Amino acid sequence: MTKIRAATRGSALARWQTDHIATRLAETIGAEVEPVIVSTAGDRDKTTPLHQIGGKGVFVKEVQAALLDGRADIAVHSAKDLPALTPDGLVICAVPPRADPRDALVGCALADLPNGATVGTGSIRRQVQLAMIRPDVELVEIRGNIDTRLGLVRSEGGELDAIVMAAAALDRLGRTPDVVGRLEVVTMLPQVGQGTLAIECRADDRDTIEALAAIDDPESRRILDAERAFLVELGGDCDLPAGAHGVVDGDNVVLTAMLSDGAETVFIDTRTGPDGVALGHGLAADLRARLA
Repeated sequence: MTKIRAATRGSALARWQTDHIATRLAETIGAEVEPVIVSTAGDRDKTTPLHQIGGKGVFVKEVQAALLDGRADIAVHSAKDLPALTPDGLVICAVPPRADPRDALVGCALADLPNGATVGTGSIRRQVQLAMIRPDVELVEIRGNIDTRLGLVRSEGGELDAIVMAAAALDRLGRTPDVVGRLEVVTMLPQVGQGTLAIECRADDRDTIEALAAIDDPESRRILDAERAFLVELGGDCDLPAGAHGVVDGDNVVLTAMLSDGAETVFIDTRTGPDGVALGHGLAADLRARLA
């Protein structure tokens, strides 16, 4: 039996994701997956806002390092945590079928939020879009794992009227709060790669690349490539609130993206075409020019 070492964070959600990939690999190629637990900067610092401690990379850099130094053969990531640029020596070798990419409002339905409601989220992208929809709400910065954040909701004994989180996280961990409203993408554009898992390996590891092809979903990869092209064009050091959501429609990719200055200016546009990567680059260049 093939043995594959999988680098992963130690959170409950990260372990679920790695166990899910392990099951898929056992079913498709008979592989046995050994988890390699890695502590990341984002896991160690649970209080500082993400944009102040390094943004997206704080949950993946140490996991990627485990790949590069040979401690692991693959790394299992939530694609929304990946920086725009893949480090030299690594490739995304598999993208399994995407789960629900939407954000979810937990604790109170959007239409039922009282005037001046307190809503928690650590994402500037979510904050900007919520402020557009409901300029009356008070936005509260929050951090922590899934259960910690759920405990902040008033209905769960906390002090917030609602929080926003990825719907896929609730589904994967089987969490069923009393009130969960999934926000359609026309209401809130999700983060690039939200709901998608991305498996990385070393670029020169041909055996692993060939083995992981068994769980690669071409449509999900096509969408992720388009969404990530949007981030790449914005620049690896871009810290502006941004989101993108793609779908495949026949031979075409339909990509919708948003970019904001973090205040009151938000631009949203949609492009359709057969080349999703070109769409991503084009949308980013256009929105960045309009914002400037």
